[in-house]
Amino acid sequence: MAQYPANYQWLTSQFGSVISAHQQLGKELVHAGPLDAKTCQLIKLAGAAATKAEGAVHSHIKRALKEGATPDEIYHTILLLTSTTGFPTAAAALSWARDIIEQE
Repeated sequence: MAQYPANYQWLTSQFGSVISAHQQLGKELVHAGPLDAKTCQLIKLAGAAATKAEGAVHSHIKRALKEGATPDEIYHTILLLTSTTGFPTAAAALSWARDIIEQE
């Protein structure tokens, strides 16, 4: 489990059944409708960015890249939030995106 952040590892060790159920819910939600996996990850990324959840932004960027999203698609997804959540929120999320994209 070393690839996961320390807090996630702790949560899993303390609340394993809850984390497992949460993961299963996420899988079920992706398969509940017609959207492809990449689009689902971009939507989840937007939600994470809008709620200022840095860890979730990092996670969904990694997942979106794995599903074939390009850095430009990721940046555009976040940039679209500017008129809804404000520039500071979008700018912070863009910096979190760079943390991941520039490592790849």
